[in-house]
Amino acid sequence: MKAVVCTKYGPPEVLQIQEVRKPAPKPYDVLVKIHATTAHVGDVRIRGFNVPRSQWLLARLFLGLRRPRNSILGMEFAGEVEAVGEQANGFARGDQVFGFAGFSFGAYAEYICVPANGGGSKHGYLAPKPKGMTFGQAAPIAGGGVTALLILRTANIQEGQSVLVYGASGSLGTFAVQLARHFGAKVTGVCSGTNLALVRGLGAEHVIDYTKADFAEQGQRYDVVFDAVDKLPVSHAKKCVKKGGVYLNAVRSSSGLKPDAEGLMFLKGLVENDELRTVIDRSYAMEEIVEAHRYVERGHKIGNVIIDVAG
Repeated sequence: MKAVVCTKYGPPEVLQIQEVRKPAPKPYDVLVKIHATTAHVGDVRIRGFNVPRSQWLLARLFLGLRRPRNSILGMEFAGEVEAVGEQANGFARGDQVFGFAGFSFGAYAEYICVPANGGGSKHGYLAPKPKGMTFGQAAPIAGGGVTALLILRTANIQEGQSVLVYGASGSLGTFAVQLARHFGAKVTGVCSGTNLALVRGLGAEHVIDYTKADFAEQGQRYDVVFDAVDKLPVSHAKKCVKKGGVYLNAVRSSSGLKPDAEGLMFLKGLVENDELRTVIDRSYAMEEIVEAHRYVERGHKIGNVIIDVAG
């Protein structure tokens, strides 16, 4: 099968399409023919080994010394079940599914094996694809959508509370705005001026153009402040958190969380109730993976960048 192989840490050009062995499902596995994956910011950071100097050695030991331990990156996917292991229950050949590849990665390929009963964040999980969604629309929900859900759940948002989402037009941000609205919050989104209408359309009652105004100096205080892009100094973000309120961060608040298929099924229900949608910036063919990573690395994508694996 074809796969995008990360030959070493470095710029986007270290990604190369190669022929590799097609995986075979173990007894509890599902073999999925991938139709779509994403150029996730996590994949981009790992490929470029973009980690703080203080974490360099630990990250090398965890990820791999010269290149990622699993040289096929890719976290999120959607596709069609091609085969199931003899002890894998709940799925059949031909089922359309979406899922998370786990921190073993592997979604930058034509096929992937995932445990049918869910292996959690390490080994991956999957669920039936939401009705009415394309593969490209479904794939980002399995990673970014579930992550936004789990982070927001730690804040225990109540009806009528106020939530500010900084980076509201990014992948996590677009999901967070919609989810906070679902939980009954009054949402304020912070993004660039070109994306104000988009964020308002996702359910934000108020929007702030960060290029023209500092949200922390507006005199407003919020029950929850979520930095969805990990770009704010903590002290600055906390300026507008109410006493007893909660500060959330895309990186710090996700540490220790254990995404699984339960969250995926919850989001599937929201999609099918027209309460959640995926924002897509642009799509690339698998052969354009270098260009896709180069685009994401610029840091200005809107929502999600899709990789069309099946063509």
